[in-house]
Amino acid sequence: MPQMGVSVAEGTIVEWKKQPGDTVEADEPIVEISTDKVETEVPAPGGGRLKEVLVEAGETVDVGTLLATIEPAAVAAEAAAEPAASAPAPARAERPPGGDGGAPERGNGGAPPVTPVVRRMAEEHDLDLSQIEGSGRRGRVTKKDVLAYLRGREEREPEEARAEPAKAEPALHMESPYREEVEAPAEETPVGEAPAEEAPAAAAPAEAPAPPPAGRELSVMRKRIAEHMVRSLRTAAHCTTIVEADMSRIEAARGRRSYLPFVARATIAALREHPGLNATLEGDLLTVHEEVHLGIAVSLGEQGLIVPVIRNAHELSHEGLATRIKDLAERARSKRLSPEEVGGGTFTITNPGVYGAVLATPIINQPQVAILDLEAVVKRAVVVTDADGSDSIAIRPMTYLCMSWDHRALDGALAAQFLSTLKRRIEDWQG
Repeated sequence: MPQMGVSVAEGTIVEWKKQPGDTVEADEPIVEISTDKVETEVPAPGGGRLKEVLVEAGETVDVGTLLATIEPAAVAAEAAAEPAASAPAPARAERPPGGDGGAPERGNGGAPPVTPVVRRMAEEHDLDLSQIEGSGRRGRVTKKDVLAYLRGREEREPEEARAEPAKAEPALHMESPYREEVEAPAEETPVGEAPAEEAPAAAAPAEAPAPPPAGRELSVMRKRIAEHMVRSLRTAAHCTTIVEADMSRIEAARGRRSYLPFVARATIAALREHPGLNATLEGDLLTVHEEVHLGIAVSLGEQGLIVPVIRNAHELSHEGLATRIKDLAERARSKRLSPEEVGGGTFTITNPGVYGAVLATPIINQPQVAILDLEAVVKRAVVVTDADGSDSIAIRPMTYLCMSWDHRALDGALAAQFLSTLKRRIEDWQG
């Protein structure tokens, strides 16, 4: 497991891009790894043939753990040229007789030993791992195999229940008011009398309800996001302040660019006026930063989101910010970010307005003390005042600037002052 950052102690294997026996090129992505900071693809350190995978997908191991072995191309070619008959037959492990006192054996036959995670799952669900076909190296049963087996068992059980013949219901207690009536023998109907009216047929029994849909386990990234969000809500005293801003001047200046780099540039200027929001709070230690390391939330679709950081963003113009935002977003979606590019932020902007959202209360990106939410720009009728002080109604492109902030570090007055400064810089945009 490579060192994916100074503070990263472990990583989780998300997916192997190659399987044992596959040819591997140097610097070719071979495995996808997730840490508490980033989800990224790790390139092969050299070319050759992937000989063995030692850590299966879904397993979490410490930094420095050997994940796989790559056989150099020359060695692989030499091994392939050897006669097949010269290879000794693998020894077969014999299963101990009798099992465990009649209980299901939770081993996996002659396959390699399973991981503690797989063994724990087998014990929780009372599984015999020898009945599960393993997809790992040499037939090793992986976590993915166990989950697939459990899903298949859930799907089979309702079918088996429907296929069983109906069993005779036990007789109801004789004192029950719902006991069945004993059918009386048929009597001859006297000539000239109408036959007794037949009782209506009993209603057909209702069909059994359909089984509930099978759930799916959260992805590694969604688990990480869940941990961060819950920890932030438990840690920070969240408050939200909202102002409305007229985007007319930015609308006239932006051309084909999005609103985001313009708002980011105005935000940086406002942070320079109110540095108390460009801060981090860790325990009781509040650090106000001179440099603005701006985090930009990037959506990865159903996979989740990630917040790459533009370091020293205060040194960039809105054009430079637009270039950096585009580059980081593209590399985030192709999983080419380094851990250093997703850490060390001092303030974050999220931009759900691009999807049409008009109001939100974002969750603070710990350990920062505030996060700005840029909502959709919508044309609305508003009251405007001209230079003579006369009011009129006009159509303007308007947006809401929503900021969540940590009441442990800030008060409402400072949050409102910051947003008022940001509003002024947006509405007085000079380019």
